[in-house]
Amino acid sequence: MKRSRKSSSRNGDIAEHYAITWLWDNGYEVFTNAGCTGIVDIIAMDKHGEMLKIDVKSDCWDETKQKYENKHSRSEKQKEQGVVLIGYHPITRKLRFIKHRKL
Repeated sequence: MKRSRKSSSRNGDIAEHYAITWLWDNGYEVFTNAGCTGIVDIIAMDKHGEMLKIDVKSDCWDETKQKYENKHSRSEKQKEQGVVLIGYHPITRKLRFIKHRKL
């Protein structure tokens, strides 16, 4: 599998842009964070008016397993605020909602 050689910042930007179009394709209205900091990257609203606070995370290369995996978890503040994670695979460019354990 060919690994991505882009900077982590550039990978994050690309992941967010793919997430925006993926959410649009899935019927969400999308609102982005104007800055590069904060506990969310995107706020998405479905057709019923339900809002999701989303943080987009790129999968990381695991040298031991020789594959990409999502090793990210939510911060305590993100958990308190109900933020969900979307995982992005930098090679296949596939996205998915990451399932979280109940608090």
